[in-house]
Amino acid sequence: MIQLTKLNNQQFFVNSDLIKFIEQAPDTVLTLISGEKIVVRENAEEVIRRIVEFRRIILRGVSGDHGAGSNSEANRG
Repeated sequence: MIQLTKLNNQQFFVNSDLIKFIEQAPDTVLTLISGEKIVVRENAEEVIRRIVEFRRIILRGVSGDHGAGSNSEANRG
């Protein structure tokens, strides 16, 4: 999930896997896979940066878990 800001300055979290399109013309509009549209203060580049950072964190956690599991299994045998 990434944190964004609506035009009324209300912060919210959105599941980045549900974002289908990001448009910038001139406001940034997220279109979710449900068809719902959300206008946010962040520009498209910033939204993408947050998505990439979120996914990096998730993948780091996954690779860390696999590494720990592999080492544990190796130590048992």
